[in-house]
Amino acid sequence: MDIAHFLFGIFGNATALFLFLAPIITFKRIIWHKSTEEFSGIPYVMTLLNCLLSAWYGLPFVSPNNMLVSTINGTGAGIEFIYVVLFIIYAPRKEKGKMLGLLTFVLSVFAAVALVSLFALHGKGRKLFCGFAATIFSIIMYASPLSIMRTVVRTKSVEFMPFFLSLFVFLCGTSWFVFGLLGHDPFVAVPNGFGCGLGAMQLILYFIYRGNKGGSKKPTPEETVEMGLPKPYNQEKQSNGNGVQQGHN
Repeated sequence: MDIAHFLFGIFGNATALFLFLAPIITFKRIIWHKSTEEFSGIPYVMTLLNCLLSAWYGLPFVSPNNMLVSTINGTGAGIEFIYVVLFIIYAPRKEKGKMLGLLTFVLSVFAAVALVSLFALHGKGRKLFCGFAATIFSIIMYASPLSIMRTVVRTKSVEFMPFFLSLFVFLCGTSWFVFGLLGHDPFVAVPNGFGCGLGAMQLILYFIYRGNKGGSKKPTPEETVEMGLPKPYNQEKQSNGNGVQQGHN
């Protein structure tokens, strides 16, 4: 049981790292254009908060036998912090203020959870408090693909839902779900079971609509921001003289 618990934790670390590194393509574009264009920085700030809380929860004095949870989420927090800093550097003045405010909020929430758990709570109470905080924001993070799934159903196209991203959401959620079950830890199992289910639904939708990668309906501006696409996407994707669509990379 201990070996299986460890192996699922290692696999969970590997799949989670892939998810944390996936936005590199977006930030290469931001750095290249020296602008955040119409990308949304909110997902990176909220993922940072989730990683900080999950890393704190996994520390031995909060919950034993969860160091693998701390290692990957500590790594994820570092990666997400870099994303947030880059976003602030290249964002317009108004967006800079908004992102700095959100970052301050995130760091304040984490500091409050950490301080309360250190000085006001002990033993089981500390684990419950930190576990509930980490679970809530893990579910919020996993729920973000719901907008993508809505768009896939509406457009009957998987053009805006990359297969490998959906696959790794499923694998990451599944591995940590099993890790939580083997460790008898509902605060790891529940949110990742939710992620496993959402990842499975994405894969099912992919196989239903995989033959339709160029749906006539396009996502609304609000949906493109939720999915990490820039709002001008629909305007950029226009037919050239040969009738072939051209879009951004």
